[in-house]
Amino acid sequence: MNGIRRFVDERRVYVALVGGAVLGLAIGLLIGWWVWPVEWRNSTPANLRQDFQDDSVMYVVENYEANGGVEWARQKLAEQQWAEGQLNETLTRLEEGQGGETLIRLRNLKKGLPEAEVSPPSEPLIDRLRPFLLVCGVALLVAAVVGGALLIVGRQKGDGKGEAEKAPPPLGGAFADPLAAGDVEFGEPVPPQAQFVTSYSLGDDHYDPSFSIELETGEFMGECGVGISDTLSSGEPSRVTAFEIWLFDKNDIRTVTKVLMSEYAFGDEALRTKLAPKGEPILAALNDEVVLETKRLRVQARILDVGYGSADLPDNSFFSGLTLDLSAWVKPDPQAKSMMADETPFL
Repeated sequence: MNGIRRFVDERRVYVALVGGAVLGLAIGLLIGWWVWPVEWRNSTPANLRQDFQDDSVMYVVENYEANGGVEWARQKLAEQQWAEGQLNETLTRLEEGQGGETLIRLRNLKKGLPEAEVSPPSEPLIDRLRPFLLVCGVALLVAAVVGGALLIVGRQKGDGKGEAEKAPPPLGGAFADPLAAGDVEFGEPVPPQAQFVTSYSLGDDHYDPSFSIELETGEFMGECGVGISDTLSSGEPSRVTAFEIWLFDKNDIRTVTKVLMSEYAFGDEALRTKLAPKGEPILAALNDEVVLETKRLRVQARILDVGYGSADLPDNSFFSGLTLDLSAWVKPDPQAKSMMADETPFL
């Protein structure tokens, strides 16, 4: 689920355009098939379904002698609309089951009709393509409306801020560790860009919260979250022995993860080896902090509360509760820093 959300957040414009095109296609099909369907009028026998085609041909067979003979039959049958040999095959097929005068008229008509030449259909090409063009037109219209609306909303978000808010943040301040001021290279420590508190309790087997990290302008920068990484038993509720803390940065190709483990799991070499591919193992201890860092983001997870359950399992092997404080900072853009350095005048 998190992967899908990240994919959508990274490609909002493309998802909106594709979604608009699919929605437009569905609306176009609905209009073309049910609201304004194509209606056939004055169609020739050659274009009819076989049962209606047979009825039309037999009507001509029974009435052509009293209405102008073979020429009248040729006009009614529109022989040029038939494929080569098709009319002759139809008349031959209809001979079966006929008798008496009807059979005689049918054979006489068959002898009087020359082999029809193949000719293009009388219906214009634009009429045949009209349903397809209607569907495509509606799909393009809906895609354009959705894309335009998304573009306008994005611009309004960017233009709605004051000039003071548009000024770039001081270098270093956004990613400085608030607990280690001596490590700050530029500026003073600042509050986190975003802060979240999340709690797990025994029985919450679907625990998997995630939080978006955005700039004040609304620009999406990434996500962070916590999820169940491993359990000790298959019963209910699950006995969670490890959690996975993760950080996704849209400007980085990797997702950083670290595994928060119970005392039992952290001391069990087999469990540590099993969970090692998921991230660096960390012992879950009260007030401890876990730091995850990517190209443009830094998240500090502080353990506010931790408790262990008791059952027919080793002591301190699974969590009964866990509360985390997730603080996120957005690092300054390295390109902006480079540009500011280049603009420094020489003395």
